[in-house]
Amino acid sequence: MEYQILNTSTCLLVLLVFIPTGLGICPSSCKCSGNDRNVDCSGRNLTVLPQGLQDNLTYLNLSFNQFVDLDHQLTRFTNLRTLDISNNWLKNVPAHLPKSLWELYATNNNIKVLQKLDTAYQWNLRVLDISRNMVERAVLINNTLSSLKFLNLSSNKLWTVPTNMPYNIETVDLSNNFLSQILPGTLVRLQHLTSLYLHNNKFSYIPDKAFDQLSQLQVITLYNNPWSCSDNQTIPYVLQWVQGTAARVLGAPCAEQPWASTAPAPGQPTAPDSSPMVKGTKAADREASAAAPEPTKATKTHKQLKAKEVPPSGSQSPPALFAGTDSPDGPQEAAATRTILVQDSTEGDASLAPATRSSTTPMTLSI
Repeated sequence: MEYQILNTSTCLLVLLVFIPTGLGICPSSCKCSGNDRNVDCSGRNLTVLPQGLQDNLTYLNLSFNQFVDLDHQLTRFTNLRTLDISNNWLKNVPAHLPKSLWELYATNNNIKVLQKLDTAYQWNLRVLDISRNMVERAVLINNTLSSLKFLNLSSNKLWTVPTNMPYNIETVDLSNNFLSQILPGTLVRLQHLTSLYLHNNKFSYIPDKAFDQLSQLQVITLYNNPWSCSDNQTIPYVLQWVQGTAARVLGAPCAEQPWASTAPAPGQPTAPDSSPMVKGTKAADREASAAAPEPTKATKTHKQLKAKEVPPSGSQSPPALFAGTDSPDGPQEAAATRTILVQDSTEGDASLAPATRSSTTPMTLSI
């Protein structure tokens, strides 16, 4: 009996002493912390995984090495949360990555295609950074990557904005590509998107309604794109959207055009419509006390009405307008056919009321 107890104690001692030591060895080419579960093997010119890595790692940094292929080599790290494989020679995202990943950094490699199986089972992934590669096509499966918040595909060779981006995503960086088109419905589901970076691409226009569903958008970058500012068929949508959105727009399209600063926002009345209509004696009473607009605006409205050769709509104007009119028939004709000057003896303000009949005899409205 005592012999059995002694053997059991010896076995427990072995388990307590040798097993943790074996599991806790930090590879000589790496730096470890957090009970050797956080391992940094960056910048070691590694071509294969170092020996001695624990299976329960939570952080692994393999950046700035010379890895060409890591397929099926990282599957055993089932507790891994953050994996950095940036600045290597990888031609693809490693196959069969652990499903426990929260963050994957694979920048500055030789990845040419983001395959659908690369992200198909990454339900926990929150950050995916594959920037500065040679990605020409990014294939995402609908309803996958449900936890993804940040997607960085900048500095690649994409021609089309990727479709099937996860609906919960908040930040998408597609800058420094060759993007020229957005397929219908690509951005419709992105109700939580707050930041969209599209600068340094090849966009000449944005398709109608492409941005209409981005209700939570806070910032968008559009600079350094070859916008077709003279194309009246395709460019108006993005110009009107920029004026109407609450998001911060960096690099508004066609901002350098001479007419861009004076273009009215959607729903804003143009200059001729901004002058109130004066109808009847009550309208004249209301307008008599209103301040007259600046002469330049009134003169512009007067000229527009005169060019159309239609009866006036009653633009307000100071009395000096008639003295400086461009009509070849002089100020008398303008007063007879267009407006009547009404003077308030107490307030000293002037207003113009339209003629209510075709007679050339002025009609006086008393106040």
